[in-house]
Amino acid sequence: MGFPDEGALLAEASGQFDAFVTTDQRLSYQQTVAKIQLAVVVLVARRNRIEFPQPLVPELRRVLGQVKPGRVYRVGA
Repeated sequence: MGFPDEGALLAEASGQFDAFVTTDQRLSYQQTVAKIQLAVVVLVARRNRIEFPQPLVPELRRVLGQVKPGRVYRVGA
C-alpha cells in the first residue's frame, strides 16, 4: 500500500496508532496535526542516519508514554 503524501499516511494511521514518529522537522508546519487522532513525535537530530537519532531513544520512550492525540512533541530539541 503506497501513500501519496504524509497527509494520507497520517490519516491512515490516525485511530490505529497512538503516535507517529518522524525525523521530518517540517511535518508539523505542513500538516494540521490538531485534526487527527494521533500524536506526532519529531526526533530532532543533526542527520537522519541511525547513529544520530539513536541516542534520543530513552527520551522518546518517556515521551511516548505521555502523548496526547493532536499534539506535536519534539525529542532532542
